[in-house]
Amino acid sequence: MDIAQIVWTIAVWLVPLVIAIVFHEVAHGVVANWLGDPTAAEQRRLTFNPVRHADPIGTVALPLVLAVSGAPVFGWAKPVPVDARRLRNPRWHMVLVALAGPGINLLLALTAALLIAVVSTVTGGEAGIVSRFLVSNLINFVLINLFLAVFNLLPVPPFDGGHVVEGLLPRPLAHRYAQLGRFGIPVLLLLLLVLPMLSPQLNVVERVVSPIVFGLAEALLRLVGLGG
Repeated sequence: MDIAQIVWTIAVWLVPLVIAIVFHEVAHGVVANWLGDPTAAEQRRLTFNPVRHADPIGTVALPLVLAVSGAPVFGWAKPVPVDARRLRNPRWHMVLVALAGPGINLLLALTAALLIAVVSTVTGGEAGIVSRFLVSNLINFVLINLFLAVFNLLPVPPFDGGHVVEGLLPRPLAHRYAQLGRFGIPVLLLLLLVLPMLSPQLNVVERVVSPIVFGLAEALLRLVGLGG
């Protein structure tokens, strides 16, 4: 891969990734603020300035390496702080806060799909450098947002899906289940690296997340009049 191709790959993957994960985190904080917890606002995290959310590994280093190597691109930002004790109804409002991140990612994916249709209509399908760059970003934006939504809804603490499950479980069981969140990074490494190395059958991303993501992407493109 030459320098020009590396720059192109980074530009069409890193920009949509950063936007998607920043919106994901801000959505958590905004909904928490609406529901009584101003912790994120107090720490000035209700901003779309990516610098305030960037994690050196998850937002920059890892996505860059993945983009250049041609691997599927993913990443994360510093979690927006949420204090469930300050929510008006901690148990159920925490479920809504958790769903806010994947929810905004689904909305962003739909918006990007609509923009792809608009660009396609305006350009008449002509593949100029500007339109190619824009469409490449938008397509990747669709895929990244869908991936973030689906992956974060896996019912494993500390993912958003884990918080949803916690809110649905009986209180004693929910408390024990929440303790798994302490092992967030090991769980992430287990799902993304260890299990795929042990067996392709254990590759959660390839066998569970990716089929859902590509199925949703195809449905979105059909919804806006693109695709077969």
